[in-house]
This record gives sequence, structure tokens and C-alpha cells, in this order.
Amino acid sequence: MAKKFRPLTSVLIKPSGPDCNLDCTYCFYLNKASLFPESDIHRMSDQVQEELIRQVMQQSGREVSFSWQGGEPALMGIDFYKRAIELERKYGDGKVVGNGFQTNGTLLNAEWAAFFKQHDWLIGLSLDGPEEIHDHYRLNKGGHKTWKIVEQNARMLLDAGVAVNAMCCITAHSAKYPEVLYNYYKGLGLTWMQFIPVVERDPEDASRVAPFSLTAGQYGDFLVKLFDLWMADFVDGKPTTSIRHFESLFYAYVGMEPPECTLQKECGSYLVIEHNGNVYSCDFFVEGKHRLGNLRHDKLINMLNSPKQDEFGKAKAILPRKCRFCPWLGKCFGGCTKDRIKDPQDLRQPRFCEAYRQFFLHADDAMQELARRWKIEQADWEEREQTGGVYHAFQGHGMVLNPVGGNDQKK
Repeated sequence: MAKKFRPLTSVLIKPSGPDCNLDCTYCFYLNKASLFPESDIHRMSDQVQEELIRQVMQQSGREVSFSWQGGEPALMGIDFYKRAIELERKYGDGKVVGNGFQTNGTLLNAEWAAFFKQHDWLIGLSLDGPEEIHDHYRLNKGGHKTWKIVEQNARMLLDAGVAVNAMCCITAHSAKYPEVLYNYYKGLGLTWMQFIPVVERDPEDASRVAPFSLTAGQYGDFLVKLFDLWMADFVDGKPTTSIRHFESLFYAYVGMEPPECTLQKECGSYLVIEHNGNVYSCDFFVEGKHRLGNLRHDKLINMLNSPKQDEFGKAKAILPRKCRFCPWLGKCFGGCTKDRIKDPQDLRQPRFCEAYRQFFLHADDAMQELARRWKIEQADWEEREQTGGVYHAFQGHGMVLNPVGGNDQKK
């Protein structure tokens, strides 16, 4: 059987490494500083930035996306990203390019907002909900609360017409408030939402998960309630809010591969590039044994298709017997490998198995119906295309079956 070739379609970049001006209780990335002991401050050089963008543009297909993350990527300063735009144009050769920027939001101002709007960047804003939920864990280095400035800057970005996704980490605490979270984001105008389950080991006792970690029961209850809230806001059979997990699942229901790697059969579809050019298999596995090389000495496309990345990707499929015979396996594929590794009680047992089972038993009929209607409208669209008619596909507010999404630019 021929080896599957992985095209270079996206990269996740850590230009300021693990450096951040916040000290969130549940953060898994701050301690990655131990991988780079040569300096206390980590910043991507101009040389690494140019080599990174050159390789991505020359080794990718017609469409490619850059995700700038951290730590806190705004620590690089805005000029670094203005230069990124110049380099994307320099090496772009007419490609369609998407840029995403995931930020804690505390360092942004009107200049950043104007830049994001001008260049059509998609912003992932880490905002854990209203004040009492957000400030439960998201404090700065001095132990001070951060909600006020983040919400203020969320409003600033939205007023400037910037595309913003709400990035919400779901913990044992915040999982109690699905309706509060959903209505808060919707009321703020953040109708694109991503909810990320948090599982980390206890730093004081590695034989157990940290107390803020989400349990399967909590996550299942959260997903069920959130799904009902999402469905209740449909108008004429189409969503008016976008929840990434549900829309990624929708891909599976219509027979397409979900864009969210958590729901794919194998891991390893993208690369993580650290500030010094080191390349890793995954954002959650930035560690020595998952280092693939360095872009100053190796080609990104070769690292993406290396035996080491193959091995990493296939590890996701090592599941217990009950998963292999589960009727929902083709929808969840065991979830994120990280959630197994972080739970020391059973490294092979998907932590959220029962959460997914609870969700599918609740939501499957509705998802099947959405998929059925989408397929009918898709067939209608194809017929109208052939006859020259005009058609607006069933894509509503989200559900756009195009992983690059709405922040594309020709470069």
C-alpha cells in the first residue's frame, strides 16, 4: 500500500516561543521555556521568519494558512507581522493565503485592529467568558485580573470590522456554565466560538490530573447543552452562530474529512514551528522526542512526510477494543491523543469517550437531518451550476465546507 502523502496546507508558528505576559493556571505552554535554556527571552529572528515563509510558500499548494500563536504572539510587535505580509507577497506567486492570530488580547490597540482588518486576518481571542469565569484562571504575571482589558479589546476589534473567534478553555469550573458562556459571546457579537477541553497533569502529583481538568461527565453535559443552544438559534434551517466542534463534526456527517485534527483518523496533518526554527509534530507535543528537525537545515515538506511524523500520526489509532467496535468511532476517532497522554489513569483510554457517546446519542438524529438537507441543497447547487443559475448554498453563518475559511488573501 502506497504511503499517504501529506500536503503542506497549514503551519502553526510560535514566534515568541513560550513567552507570555499572562500566567494562566491551566497553561501547558509556559513550561516549554525549559526546551530553550540559552535565553530567557525568545523571539524569532528575521532570518528564521523569512526562511519559514519562503519554504511554506514554495512547498505548499494553491492555498495555505499561517497560524501565529504563542505564548503570546503580540510580544513580537506589529512590525514583525507587517514584514510577514511583505514576505508572503514576495514568495506568494499568486497563492491564496490565510493568516490567523491567536492572542490573549491584552496587548492589542487600534493600530493592531487596523492591521488585522486591512489584511483580513482571523483573530482567535482567548476570552473565557464573563468576568467571574474568565478571571477564575486567566491572571497576569502579577496575579491581577485580565477580563476587563480583554473584553474592551474584543469590542474594539469587532467595531473595526475584524473577524474574531472566541477561544474558550473549558475547565471543571467553566463547564458548569454552558448557557452563560454561549449567551455572553453571542451578546458581545462573538458569534464564532471555539470551546477547548482542558486536561493537564497535576504539577504537584504527576499520577493524577490537575484539579481544573475537565471530566468526561462534565464535558458530555456541556456539549449536550451547548448543542441545544446552537440548534435553538437556527433560522430557516441554517445556523446563526458558529461552534467549531459541531461544524467540524458536520464534515464527517456529509462524508468529508473534518478540518479539526481532533476528529481526524490520524494526527500529523500540520507542523509547529518554534521561534528558533525547530519543527515539532503538534502544538501539544512540543518536546524533544517529537522534534522533527529545524527549518534552517531541513525542508518542511520532508519533515511533514517523515517516518517520525508518520509514527506520531498513527499513534492516534491505537485504541482499546471498545473503541474499535464503537458505532461512533468514525465520528470521533478517539478524540485528541493529548487527552489520553495527560490522563495517567489509562494512557490508552480516550478520556472523553463517554462524553462523545453522550453527545452522539443526544445529537445524532439532528446532525443526520442537517446532513440530509445539505446534500439535497448541494445537489441542487450542482444542477444550477450546470444550467447557469444562481445558488446560495446551505452554509449559514458557519458550516462553510472550506477549511481555509474567510480570512483568505491572494499573495
